[in-house]
Amino acid sequence: MKIAVVGTGYVGLVTGTCLAETGNQVTCVDINEKKVEMMKNGKVPIYEPGLELLFNRNINQGRLHFTSNLAEAIEEAKIIFMALPTPPGGDGAADLSYVLGAAKDIAKLMKEYKVIVTKSTVPVGTADKVTAIMKENTNQEFAVVSNPEFLREGVAVDDFMKPDRVVIGTTDERARKLLGELYGPYVRQGNPIVFMDERSSELTKYAANSFLATKISFMNEIANLCELVGADVDMVRRGIGSDDRIGKRFLFAGIGYGGSCFPKDVQALAKSSEENKYDFKILNAVMDVNEIQKKVLVEKVKKYFKGDIKGKRFAMWGLAFKPETDDIREAPALYIIDELLAAGAQISAFDPEAANNVKALVGDKITYAKDQYDALKDADALLIVTEWSLFRTPDFTQVEELLKNKVIFDGRNLYDLQKMIDCGFYYNSIGRKVIA
Repeated sequence: MKIAVVGTGYVGLVTGTCLAETGNQVTCVDINEKKVEMMKNGKVPIYEPGLELLFNRNINQGRLHFTSNLAEAIEEAKIIFMALPTPPGGDGAADLSYVLGAAKDIAKLMKEYKVIVTKSTVPVGTADKVTAIMKENTNQEFAVVSNPEFLREGVAVDDFMKPDRVVIGTTDERARKLLGELYGPYVRQGNPIVFMDERSSELTKYAANSFLATKISFMNEIANLCELVGADVDMVRRGIGSDDRIGKRFLFAGIGYGGSCFPKDVQALAKSSEENKYDFKILNAVMDVNEIQKKVLVEKVKKYFKGDIKGKRFAMWGLAFKPETDDIREAPALYIIDELLAAGAQISAFDPEAANNVKALVGDKITYAKDQYDALKDADALLIVTEWSLFRTPDFTQVEELLKNKVIFDGRNLYDLQKMIDCGFYYNSIGRKVIA
């Protein structure tokens, strides 16, 4: 099947590459000509495990193409995916200007029936808005479909190739048949394609991400209570996670959620609720908890140093909002950096993938270490911010030798408490007792 993907950001590039992997002819279009040339030359503009292999294989086998010419991309495509940014506006509402602008341009170029798929995360009613603007600009028949993505950064290729479900919102029978055929190879093991109306599909994505963000914030609140009452959040997590009504996932306490999805999706759903005169109290609480949680580690640091960290040097392990990505959007690390710098501290940071992105944003306000141990030199304490695998089993003897003080603040609860006792570190984590 011939497919066009408009937008080559994180979602668009994974979508286009994975659709090509099952034999489709896919053309990805982007207005950034420099980026298009880079992709034509086999360079992946984002870090995502497993993507580069599929990307280059499908380019080499002639199934994956790139262009900056929208007309060229959509001319023969039966299905056009719109994977465009929907950033939060000043009021928190999703900005649909990219989506609606692309829909208008597509409509003007259409010469036959097309299925237009909104892959971007969009508010309820967006399919109606896209339909309306396209009707104003074409006499051709078309269908607008909502097909939200549920890709987790770091495992996005697996999520696309072996989805636990595919959600498709359409009332058009031709579109339903085409998309059922397109996604058939990805659900051969029996996972469902869930068909529904467009509005329900649009809300499904927001509901899913908001619920997961709520689980995270709930466990962070439990962690904070654990510290006050002398309980261990890891024990609580295991106790409730074994209940299949709750489940084991998204119950790890930490320093708040970040990334491209949870912050803006929770905010957008809360704003949409407000616009419909509904006070979504839980979502407002989730956002409040998350903002506070991002600064919890800094408060622990300040308390340990009796409120004075001016001139202190801190090693920071991790900058990305989560491991296996270079994404720093809404990353807790950025909040921690701002707070420490504002208090007069110095920072030496290491992240396997995200350092260049942070440098583009923060510049030389912090030092970028060549590896995790280089970051420790002459540091007064170590802060663990992202749970990369290489941080899970460090050489603690080397850590001790390089740090000025045997002090670790762990925002991801990577280490066993008894291990920290045996090694003689001061160890302050989230929702667990302090090892002093």
